[in-house]
Amino acid sequence: MGEANTYKTAQEKLWAGEFGKDYVARKKGEKLLSSNLAFFSRFLRQMRGASSCVEFGANIGMNLKALRLLYPHMDVHGIEINGKAAKELSQSIGSENVTLGSILEVDPPKCDLALIKGVLIHMIPDVLGSVYEKMVNCTRRYLLVAEYYNPSLVTVKYRGQDDSLFKRDFAGEIMNRYPVMALVDYGFVYCRDPAFPGTT
Repeated sequence: MGEANTYKTAQEKLWAGEFGKDYVARKKGEKLLSSNLAFFSRFLRQMRGASSCVEFGANIGMNLKALRLLYPHMDVHGIEINGKAAKELSQSIGSENVTLGSILEVDPPKCDLALIKGVLIHMIPDVLGSVYEKMVNCTRRYLLVAEYYNPSLVTVKYRGQDDSLFKRDFAGEIMNRYPVMALVDYGFVYCRDPAFPGTT
């Protein structure tokens, strides 16, 4: 991706810049890795025969690290808008498996599992249709959507930023648009879980 002024939305500019770099600093550590391991072992227990994964908004790769611990031979790929995060991600999964750029602009590789976790909530509603299409088109078998849920659209201020966090029924909208997508499993992660709390 080029200069920040080439981005289509304010949210892309926000995450590509210093705000995104600050997020990198918060998303590290063994505690997060253990929470991710608990999360994926629970929500991917129905998954069979998946040997590759692409994560939309992979950041520094904490989700992909957990996946590789659970599935050591999985071929993993990441799409990341923030240059600092993408550089760190490259050290974990190899630069050839990292695409630096906006989800709205890149062409994701075809994989058995497409993953998005805590990213759709930060995208304006106008662009969701195109992101849904990319995710559905790039998955061969499974799509894991891990986002805040609300039955209708709600906008929440996020770390002092307006129009930066949106809650809605993302998975339901995907299934309504693409009847080929059938629900395999679902669940809820709570930020006050004493063992493995969810984080943002």
